[in-house]
Amino acid sequence: MADAPIRWPAEAIWQAVYPLLPEFSVEILPQVDSTNTELMRRARAGRLEPVLLVAERQTAGRGRLGRSWESESPPAPASSVAQATHGASAVLPALTFSLGLPLAPTDWSGLSLAVGAAVAEALHPDIGLKWPNDLWWQDRKLAGILIETASFGEQRYAVIGVGINVGARPADGLSTAPAWLGQLVPQARAEDALGQVALPLVRAVKAFESLGFEPFQARFNARDVLRDRAVTLSDGTAGTAHGADETGALLVHTARGMQRITSAEISVRPLAQGTP
Repeated sequence: MADAPIRWPAEAIWQAVYPLLPEFSVEILPQVDSTNTELMRRARAGRLEPVLLVAERQTAGRGRLGRSWESESPPAPASSVAQATHGASAVLPALTFSLGLPLAPTDWSGLSLAVGAAVAEALHPDIGLKWPNDLWWQDRKLAGILIETASFGEQRYAVIGVGINVGARPADGLSTAPAWLGQLVPQARAEDALGQVALPLVRAVKAFESLGFEPFQARFNARDVLRDRAVTLSDGTAGTAHGADETGALLVHTARGMQRITSAEISVRPLAQGTP
């Protein structure tokens, strides 16, 4: 017998979020190229209402710096991820969703860090944050965030994409094998993870709109996996990371002094233990 449909907590999420976002809706798609791309298409067509769009399969997902991110992977070993049983709902290897909404903060700096803090806190106390938009566990990427915005007249629309590894993921083409939520939460399921993060994410985004990044600074730095570690930037600069400042910029002490790293085009990696 085929797996039963996934029991997404769409109604519960809608009831919790609607008071914060009038006209809010939750939509589940069996397949889409990219949830971020789909919401941007809708925005260009004039659909600017707040929506949480979830994809059970994403075929052309996009990550930071143009990297691809797909929500489908080969079946994971039975020992590493909960398996669907006779009559049970399907088990997805990843949770992929985007939150689209009109947003008008005074300063956009640090939004990805605020989103990361909210998602990590909602999922597990041992999940760390890697500047500017990744969730890590034991120096391996567990989830990523991609934020895109566009202006339509006087209205600015933001699309906040989140991809979370729920089950075991292949390491093909990666220098470091990814982490997945099932390593922290036994029998983790995508639908349960969505129910955990949806409301905290919306609350964080609305708080950021009103207050900016400063209230999130301590929350991010408490989980910062780069803090006090030797790092190297994509331009070859080496230094020691010292956390995020009140604007969300990464502070790196280099041979030229303390530098504020703000460009999303700069990659920051920790040096391996023992590397000079």
